[in-house]
Amino acid sequence: KQVSFVADGAISAAGKPVILNGAGTVTEVSATTGTLAAGGAVQFTSGSANSNSIAFDSDSNKVVLVTCDYGASGYGQAYVGTVSGTGISYGTPVTFNSGFTSQTTATFDSDSNKVVIAWRDDSDGDKGYCVVGTVSGTTISFGTENNFSGSNKARMTASSAVFDSNSNKVVICYSDQTNSYYPTAIVGTISGTTISFGTKVQGASSAAWEVSAVFDSTSNQVVMFYRDDGNSDYPTAVVATVSGTSISFGTAAVVESLTLTTYGKCIGYHPVADKVLVAYTASSDASAAVGTVSGTGISFGTVVTDFTGENANGFQITYESLFQTLVISYANSQSSRGEVLQVTISGTVPTFGSPVTFETDNVSTERSIATCFDSSNNKVVTAFINVGDSSKGEAVVITPGGSLSNMTASNLLGISDAAISDTASGNITVKGGIAVNGLTSLTPGTDYYAQGDGTISTVTTSPAVKLGRALSATSIDLEYQS
Repeated sequence: KQVSFVADGAISAAGKPVILNGAGTVTEVSATTGTLAAGGAVQFTSGSANSNSIAFDSDSNKVVLVTCDYGASGYGQAYVGTVSGTGISYGTPVTFNSGFTSQTTATFDSDSNKVVIAWRDDSDGDKGYCVVGTVSGTTISFGTENNFSGSNKARMTASSAVFDSNSNKVVICYSDQTNSYYPTAIVGTISGTTISFGTKVQGASSAAWEVSAVFDSTSNQVVMFYRDDGNSDYPTAVVATVSGTSISFGTAAVVESLTLTTYGKCIGYHPVADKVLVAYTASSDASAAVGTVSGTGISFGTVVTDFTGENANGFQITYESLFQTLVISYANSQSSRGEVLQVTISGTVPTFGSPVTFETDNVSTERSIATCFDSSNNKVVTAFINVGDSSKGEAVVITPGGSLSNMTASNLLGISDAAISDTASGNITVKGGIAVNGLTSLTPGTDYYAQGDGTISTVTTSPAVKLGRALSATSIDLEYQS
């Protein structure tokens, strides 16, 4: 059962496990590895900053940083950032609001390839406004701003706006300050460089503080997370469904019956695990829980407390696809350091890595930290306010760590019969055949497994995938099992 395939990437020798790619080519099994690390912080504001937010434009492969720059009269400004290695550089700042700007939030609409920025305009009665931005090179241009909160005041966080890729709509989630601070959402539609809105919808009859949101791309639902001021300040989440230009809500769910007090509650989504993760501070401990969306409801697993090891707040979460982890950036409130860690999810259980410091100076916790994943460079970019440096806005490039194999139980094809050059053709012994080339020191009658790094051994733990049983010291019966 030797079959000829074209190699996508060189196959180094005979006896190597290979995977089948979607294009019908083959690639040697290997693992990408790395260590979580942070580059040096680079200032982007001319003066002190307030209300950072950030979005990654996957069309231009640029990072867009948004802030209120006190060095520019408190106007709302956007900076286009270019990641290179472990550093970041910025183009000239562009003003999107010539008034005192606070509580910014940003997201990227991948359908129209536009950046969407929302904010509270303190110069106009604290109303909520929104604008569409187009990135070109290292600059960004804006269309006409649009009011989405009407005459009411709006309160937002850095992660209040999300893009619903199922309906191709932007959803802005916020507290309607004029309407008893109720959690509220509104659906935006982009046309060219303008955005129009449907009718705002109240999500619950209880005051909400620090509303953050994420889009669950498996259930095609938006999940809002907030501190429920009307219910003892408990951490609470609610599922919202977009239909056309409208949005509807399910029943709110309490994560745990514990009062929250500090800033920086946040929610993230892990598309491979199909789970959300909420992070917050309760009783001075950093706490987190995994949530599962079902229909229009959500339920949470056991809360993990003290996952940072020290008091922390200002959490912001992003998903990185290189190692398929969630990355949490936050401020260590005991040491005032900026820190970052990674989270893996299995079922409803989160596992936390060790924190890495990205800033040793005094990092602000209040509406300061914002983070996104640059998928073109496989880097996380975290913006923050450095209180120790006159409260200027700075950003740091973070390299995620971990180990991730290109092999899965479904794509493992067989074993190579010889070395194959990139784009050349060569034989692969596929499942159901007997591999006899390049194999040594096997124990007859023993089951062997392809390991995530491309080696062959008797280890059975994940991500190992069974190859078959050794017939001799130099051959394996590649059992066809599916």
